[in-house]
Amino acid sequence: MAKSSASELFSTLKGYINQLSEGERTPAEIGSALNDWARESAESIKVKVSEEVETTVARMGFIKREEYDLLLKRVDALESQLSKSEGGQSPRTKSSVRKKAVSKLVPKKRSAIKKDA
Repeated sequence: MAKSSASELFSTLKGYINQLSEGERTPAEIGSALNDWARESAESIKVKVSEEVETTVARMGFIKREEYDLLLKRVDALESQLSKSEGGQSPRTKSSVRKKAVSKLVPKKRSAIKKDA
C-alpha cells in the first residue's frame, strides 16, 4: 500500500512538472493544484483512520459514549416507571441499577472477552 501511494505521489508530481515545463500551467496553478490534492489526500486518510478505529473499538466490545448515555436514559425511564408502579417505594436506587446494567456490559475477567481472529 505504501508503494502504491509513493508511486502515485511521484506520478502526480511528474505530471505537474511536465505541465510546467511545457508551459501548460503556471507555477501558481500547479501550487494550487498540489494544495488541493494534498487536502483531498489528507481527508481520505482521516476517513480511513476513523473507520479503522471504529471497527477495532467495536471488535473489542466497547460502545460509544452516546450509546452509553442512551442506555442510562433508558434505565432512568424504566426506574421512573418502576417507582411509580410501586408507589415510590422501590428498594433499588439509581446507582445500584446502573451498576448492575454496567456489570452486564463489562466482563469481569479478561478471559470473558471474545477475540475475533
